[in-house]
Amino acid sequence: MTRTQGLPGTPGLLRAMNDRTALALLIDRGPLTRSQIGELTGLSKPTASQVVTRLERADLIAPVGHVSTARGPHAASYGVLGQNTCAVAIDLQPQHARATLVDALGTAYPIAEVPLARTGQDRSAVSDISAAISAACEAAGVTTRTVVTVIVGLQGAVDPRTDDLAFTGYLPGWPRKAVRAQLEDALGVTVLIDNDVNLAAVAERAEGAGRGTEDFALLWMGEGLGLAVDLDGRLHRGAAGGAGEIGYLPAPRTAAELDPAARDLQGLIGGAAVAKIARRHGVHGRSSDVVVGALATHPNRIAVLTELAPRISLAVAPVLAVLDPHIVVLGGPTGAAGGDLLAELVQASIRKTTGWSPSVAATAVLDHPVLRGARTVVAAALRNRLLDLVT
Repeated sequence: MTRTQGLPGTPGLLRAMNDRTALALLIDRGPLTRSQIGELTGLSKPTASQVVTRLERADLIAPVGHVSTARGPHAASYGVLGQNTCAVAIDLQPQHARATLVDALGTAYPIAEVPLARTGQDRSAVSDISAAISAACEAAGVTTRTVVTVIVGLQGAVDPRTDDLAFTGYLPGWPRKAVRAQLEDALGVTVLIDNDVNLAAVAERAEGAGRGTEDFALLWMGEGLGLAVDLDGRLHRGAAGGAGEIGYLPAPRTAAELDPAARDLQGLIGGAAVAKIARRHGVHGRSSDVVVGALATHPNRIAVLTELAPRISLAVAPVLAVLDPHIVVLGGPTGAAGGDLLAELVQASIRKTTGWSPSVAATAVLDHPVLRGARTVVAAALRNRLLDLVT
């Protein structure tokens, strides 16, 4: 809360507390009348009316409609002017980005697809994010001037102490040092950067297989591998942001029986390895992504998933040894394509070959998990930003 003049209990502080409480209600519940605000906050009708007047004069709320009453004229309902302060959530891939506008009210906006140049000569971090912001705003029908914050999910680790990027793959034109500061200086907005799997875990906690559980580990299996660890609603990122870069772990000796050529976990269950297994069983496609996507409906999917499950159980074993989470969630394109069947096969393999017996579940966030997690994070930031405007 913004510092208010006066000592605790003074009228200025009490006014600010009442205003902040009313504004939070309007953000969370949607439009309310003065009477409803009074009932929900416990304030008297005159005090609730004063609160509404102050918030309206501060351009934080405005009348948005009328509500029928049992007696007398219709009562005006008030809503938050959240569309005046927006953010853009971005899922950054090597050759394209997905972006969507976000406001504090949870409004659903279209997702824009932004193609990116293939070489560092034709692109930069600033140009990538600027293009994504413009596309998201155009799709939502708003001006870029409303954007105050951007959140970017990318494949790699972000050191929270230095904003340096590590474990980052193909991102041509992007700096590796102080990347957030450079973006903020060039774009003039607040920039948040996080690992894409961490953001997918946020979505899994909010609306997926991680909801209601004490802790869980999300194993992301796509072209690359990643792990996110949620401990009672808090993500464990590590000192340098590198927690979860599981693909770099050497393959265990027992993996040689399954794939003698696999030197690390990426080689054991990464996108290329999964596609190789699938092709042996007649699942074909022009790229690994297409092959993995075809697994969801292919008639030979059971044979592919049966061969894949023991590999995944080997990759999960180090996670169980260190963390022993209540649930292991299989996410990413491979986890989504494998679904509940793959989760059941992996769970059975783990219980057969190790001393652990965790629950294994398929991701329940199938569409745009990185964007959905990013939206959750930045919507909370926008909410706090609006509340901090109360003085």
